[in-house]
Amino acid sequence: MAKGQEGFNKRENEKKRQKKRQEKEGRREERQANAKKGQNLEDMLAYVDEFGNITSTPPDPNKKREEISLDDIQLGARRRDDDDASGSSVRTGIITNFNTAKGYGFIKDQQSQDSIFVHVNELVDKVREGDKVTFEVSRGPKGLNATGVRRYEAPAAPAAPAAPAAPAAE
Repeated sequence: MAKGQEGFNKRENEKKRQKKRQEKEGRREERQANAKKGQNLEDMLAYVDEFGNITSTPPDPNKKREEISLDDIQLGARRRDDDDASGSSVRTGIITNFNTAKGYGFIKDQQSQDSIFVHVNELVDKVREGDKVTFEVSRGPKGLNATGVRRYEAPAAPAAPAAPAAPAAE
């Protein structure tokens, strides 16, 4: 009895394999029928235009190209500090903290709100915390440094024009 049952399972498994093989063959024939044989490489290519859009038309080689100088190309992100240290313009700021024992402190720049390191050797006038100062910025090994630090004196207001003098009595 077991022998007959075993033969039946073998026949069923063989039928399943034949059915799978036929389905696979049918799918392969369908793919071949739908495939575009003889399609050349040009028909399969896609192009990207100057705006980044994918198109099927190749770019126009006669179109005027813009010449770019190699010096204008910058690799990587431009650092914001490059502009800060490039000019020697005088800036104003307030000393946020200054340790006289250690000889250094920090100035909060009023223009960019950055904290800039200042060393006692770069001081022209004596300063303490809270003083308004003028300084120039230079690049140091660890970031921006303040140089030529002076206590800020507001520019004097222009003198009011004097009233015309009354004619002298004779």
